Amino acid sequence: MNAGPPLRVADVFRAYWADYLATHRVPAFQQKAVGHILQCRTPALGGHVWQCAACGHRTVLYNSCRDRHCPTCQGAARERWLQKRMRELLPTPYFHVVFTLPHALNPLIRYNRKALIDLFFKEVNATLQEFAGDPQWRLEGQLGFIAVLHTWNQLLLEHNHLHLAVPGGVWRKDTRAWVPSKRNWLFRAESLATRFRTRYLRAVQRKLQKGQLALPPDGPCWESVIERLSRTDWIVYAKKPFAGPQQVLEYLGRYTHKVAISDYRILAVDNGQVTFRYRDRADGDVEKTKTLPADVFISRFLLHILPKGMQKIRFCGWMGRNVRRENLHAIRQSLGVLPPEREAPPPPIAPACPCCAKAALVMVGVHQPRAPPPVCRLLAHNAQASGRTGREAA
Repeated sequence: MNAGPPLRVADVFRAYWADYLATHRVPAFQQKAVGHILQCRTPALGGHVWQCAACGHRTVLYNSCRDRHCPTCQGAARERWLQKRMRELLPTPYFHVVFTLPHALNPLIRYNRKALIDLFFKEVNATLQEFAGDPQWRLEGQLGFIAVLHTWNQLLLEHNHLHLAVPGGVWRKDTRAWVPSKRNWLFRAESLATRFRTRYLRAVQRKLQKGQLALPPDGPCWESVIERLSRTDWIVYAKKPFAGPQQVLEYLGRYTHKVAISDYRILAVDNGQVTFRYRDRADGDVEKTKTLPADVFISRFLLHILPKGMQKIRFCGWMGRNVRRENLHAIRQSLGVLPPEREAPPPPIAPACPCCAKAALVMVGVHQPRAPPPVCRLLAHNAQASGRTGREAA
């Protein structure tokens, strides 16, 4: 049986969360997510009793919390999501495009997370659809794509960017025609970056002028920041097309259900500090280690917990949720292809006996949930007391 990583993100919170709550004001939605992480795969959520058919050894496997911010729970959720996406693939090249917001906007985004991230998705979609409809790119139709939000870098600092998987072509609904793009490129990345910069900054400026954004205390003059950012180069990264549908799914699996840091990157939790692995992108992607005070690590992790109802995966253009099935059917008819065959889900793998390793474990009973550990009860009390404040912060 796979024992998993020796340390988990949950171990950081078990050791230092109560102290952190005593000295920091934490919105209720973040407290709730941490509560789930603390209870994940513990007696608090119950589980199932498994027994070895060979030696009779019994063990309890506890249930997972299934919170989208829990590093321990994403594997199964990712596989279920990818199984659904498999039947939506088209026989066309897929492009990987990344849009990034400049770090100078991070303080403003932190105080207006939902408004400015929603705007991020909206203006990325508007920029791409504008290019898809421009005759110079020889497409003149509607793009469809999946956009996945990431808000972090390898050191858990704020780095707001969208990963896009874009089928290479557009759908002309009026003529029921699929128009393929050139095989090696979709649009010029520099042109996308310039147009997106203009659209996004204009939209932010309108919100500022209408008083629709909360301003960080002691912050800069945001009008000046916007004027300066309008003269800098923004980053849009376009990779070469994927080799095929399998590579598209491998890409989606890497990005769709990631959280800020995985359990396997945690190396040590002691003496009020947390040590973890990271890859230094500026130094040839070399793997290094970083040690942070526990309260700094927790503060950085909390930055990437999204408010309830804020979607990190969105379908745009002809792939929009309400029209995707109808459009996929019509596009396949236009291309003269059938949908991929539905694959039967693989049978669940019974865990091997950790005692004798000679036989698989067999489920023999249910382990009822127990009362949560004291830190979780403290969390519940604080969340109830600050519920109104937390909802306002969200």
